[in-house]
Amino acid sequence: MIDLKNFDAVIFDMDGVLTDSEPLWKIAMEEVFRSVGCSLTRKDFQKTVGLRIDEVCEFWYNEGAWEGATPKEVEDKIMLRMVELIHENGEPLPGVLETTAYLQEQGIKIGLATSSYTVLIDAVLETIGIRDRFDELHSAENEQYGKPHPAVYITVAERFKVDPARCLVIEDSLNGVISGKAAKMKVVCIPEKTHHPEPKLMVADYLFDDMLLFLDAIKA
Repeated sequence: MIDLKNFDAVIFDMDGVLTDSEPLWKIAMEEVFRSVGCSLTRKDFQKTVGLRIDEVCEFWYNEGAWEGATPKEVEDKIMLRMVELIHENGEPLPGVLETTAYLQEQGIKIGLATSSYTVLIDAVLETIGIRDRFDELHSAENEQYGKPHPAVYITVAERFKVDPARCLVIEDSLNGVISGKAAKMKVVCIPEKTHHPEPKLMVADYLFDDMLLFLDAIKA
């Protein structure tokens, strides 16, 4: 059971929480990296889950993964492919529609804090039809540092004028959980199913297999 009376705001991550976009990221990255002569596989991308896409591209470029294209050029190609894939395949994960509707009914402030860029926030929320559920949308592209730095969550709390300790974060990755905890917020982790099992996710305050189980816990 999670007592919603302890919270003034619930802040969602996006990728792997609202929609099953993690596999789409892997498709887009694998396709684009291959186009610049880079042989990275989806298994390799586990190392950069939760980072901003510019940080992902810089990471692999510094690892010597390709030549002949700048990290920014590769990033732009990945972003274009991601928008296409989201519009073609984007669907809400189980429990997302029900949970956001319930929180809205309860008068809880609902925020979004993601490492994904604003263009992808727009693509996801329009595709799954829940833009009107959110009171604040914030991308780490507007912060100096992305997750696991807590800035993206702290900014949403500040916009809400809510004490971070009164915020509940919904995350799926270790970098995201660390980000929420570093912001002094309580963190729910619903692990993204394509990740390898990560024992360190136990640092989250609550763990659920899916959002429907989380919904049951806040209704109990």
